[in-house]
Amino acid sequence: MRRAFVYKLRPSRSQLAKLEETLVTCRHLYNDALAERKEAWENEQQSIGFAAQSASLPQRKRSSSYLPSVHSQVLQNVLRRVDQSFQNFFRRCKAGDAPGYPRFKGRGWYDSFCYPQYGNGAKFKDGRLVLSKVGHIKVFRDRPLGGKPKTATVIRKADGWYVSVLCEVEPEPLPKTGAAVGVDVGITHFATLSTGETVENPRCYRKAQRRLAKAQRRVSRRKKGSKLREKAKALLGKAHQKVARSRRDHAHKIAKDLVERYDRIAVEDLNVSGMVMNHHLAKAISDSGWTQFIQILSYKAESAGRELVKVNPRNTSQACSGCGELVRKALAARWHSCPS
Repeated sequence: MRRAFVYKLRPSRSQLAKLEETLVTCRHLYNDALAERKEAWENEQQSIGFAAQSASLPQRKRSSSYLPSVHSQVLQNVLRRVDQSFQNFFRRCKAGDAPGYPRFKGRGWYDSFCYPQYGNGAKFKDGRLVLSKVGHIKVFRDRPLGGKPKTATVIRKADGWYVSVLCEVEPEPLPKTGAAVGVDVGITHFATLSTGETVENPRCYRKAQRRLAKAQRRVSRRKKGSKLREKAKALLGKAHQKVARSRRDHAHKIAKDLVERYDRIAVEDLNVSGMVMNHHLAKAISDSGWTQFIQILSYKAESAGRELVKVNPRNTSQACSGCGELVRKALAARWHSCPS
């Protein structure tokens, strides 16, 4: 299985400038590659794939003054991202979903670049992160890498720069408990277990809503393009980041507790993206972070040798757990009476 190890970077001013330049270069290449595909289809009905664009990369570098300053595999990964965005577009078209044609990336909408082979352009050495074309960057390493490193992704977040190293790790099974549990996520309670236990909903966004609104108004008052607006946007980003981290921390703690106590865990396979279409419940559902919780629970269960079962949610609220008979209830109903 794979696990990401994330560390915060402490770049110098010159390194910070190089990181920003790399990001700008990758964004321009992404937009150029996207424009090339779009124009080729509109003008000649010709489809250009990753192989063709990757083969033309050396020529692009010879005719460009900024592409040679970025590691070659990072540039190839940018083209891979463009190709993946089109593959996702074609998949949605085939499935009958909203297609969502790939978009050009504006300033502030491209926040990472990837070294697809750890050790080739990116590696740890003497306690620092060595990045090709950037330098030796100080790193806060709160834990050692585990397993075999595969890729290294440098990410710009609201509070600074991070590196995420994806590693192949071996599962670490926990002792068997012989217990099983069903988990029903909700809004009133974050989760209700089949044992009768309930987990309170932290409502991270609701609690921070007034603070976020104040930060958003501060951004709106600032003049566009000014340094004060950039500072206000940074503060708004940090406020949203704090909410996201609080929600993720809560999900990790609940998932860890479940994995330690139960060998078999059953959850509903919910279509959350469809559920948030209900504008009355969208904010509450998004604030609960069900999808993130299930993802965290899934990889923790895999790592600990537990079994996670995703159950079709159809009629799970209508069927009696005692006799199996369907008892129709409204969405607001909170109690069930067995008919037998």
